[in-house]
Amino acid sequence: MSQRRVGLWLIGGCGGVGSSTALGLAALNRGLTPSTGLVTALPQFAALDLDSPATFVVGGHDIRRANFLSAVRELHSRSNVFDERVIEACAGDLEAWSANIRPGVVYRPNPAIAAFADRPDVHPAATARLAIDQIQRDLKAFRETAELDQLVVVNAASTEPPFVLGDDHQSLERLLLALDRPGVVALPTSSLYAFAAIDAGFPYVNLTPSRGATLPALEELARKRNVPIAGQDLKTGETLLKSVLAPMFARRNLRVLSWVGHNILGNRDGQVLNDPDNKASKVKSKDALLAELLGYRPQSLVSIEYVESLDDWKTAWDHIHFEGFLGTRMTLQFTWQGCDSLLAAPLVLDVARLTLLAQRRGDAGALRHLACFFKSPIGVSEHDFGKQFEMLEDYAGTAKSTQS
Repeated sequence: MSQRRVGLWLIGGCGGVGSSTALGLAALNRGLTPSTGLVTALPQFAALDLDSPATFVVGGHDIRRANFLSAVRELHSRSNVFDERVIEACAGDLEAWSANIRPGVVYRPNPAIAAFADRPDVHPAATARLAIDQIQRDLKAFRETAELDQLVVVNAASTEPPFVLGDDHQSLERLLLALDRPGVVALPTSSLYAFAAIDAGFPYVNLTPSRGATLPALEELARKRNVPIAGQDLKTGETLLKSVLAPMFARRNLRVLSWVGHNILGNRDGQVLNDPDNKASKVKSKDALLAELLGYRPQSLVSIEYVESLDDWKTAWDHIHFEGFLGTRMTLQFTWQGCDSLLAAPLVLDVARLTLLAQRRGDAGALRHLACFFKSPIGVSEHDFGKQFEMLEDYAGTAKSTQS
């Protein structure tokens, strides 16, 4: 295995997903946990030149007064996850990486997200350009200080409200002019981070439903800078099951009449999604794939409710009403309960490793082969999880042959 030194920069690094990812990396490197949940640990990916946990250095932005170690301990106390012995064994790594955390950018945030900004060194940026400049300074300083060969930027921050595109977002030339206009919201915060990363030559991965790099101007920038981008909205629970079960109904010619999904969760993600504006982005992402998978649109409903006492444990209850032979109506129900951050963390490592590999191979623009990880994969209309996974396996086969 090559002895590269690579960076993982987490936007919203001290949240549940970011801190769990950091702990997971440290625990894997120390041999304190198996690779369960890590897709890239499967046999079909063993021959790929993927970065080992030992090669990673972690940093990130956050608007909260926290660090990786304090965030892990807080999550442990609130949700009863992690083994205390693992936390203590990895405390030194988490403390070292915490020195790389920088104050996050605040640029016209909505109230649900702004409420978390309690770091005294977080200051609102006057223009989009100034925000981008601050982000790039932090990313470049991290690369130089940590002596990194590569750096991937991963958005693990809270979900933003929907952002409607205008004329300024249709080309890079127009967007560049809009970035310096005071009083104009040229981009949402997730897209400011995307612009900063891509423009500096760093791959950008969006784990959230927020806009991120999904606008023509930033897709153009990614091609111009020869930088990979991936996302969006990590698929870890109810939607993952939809992408597996809906093709089953289609292939058995069973007609789905209605599909209702009710989701309850606590933690800060749930708190942000309790805001109707922020929730709209998530509901759209979770409800979008049924019509494409079935070939028609059944009656459907997705609800997301904040239940504080659940903290990082989320529960989805789905009721599927379908019609079979001779018009017989039947029902499938399932309940999915999982720890939100622990479902996501290994996938963060997967997409980071695969994105870094893609950049070394010269891939640019949307990484279509990572579709199986996301609810709304950029550059891909296929939502069938089985077919998406075949895309990843096909890419792995090609990558293996070029390594030989």
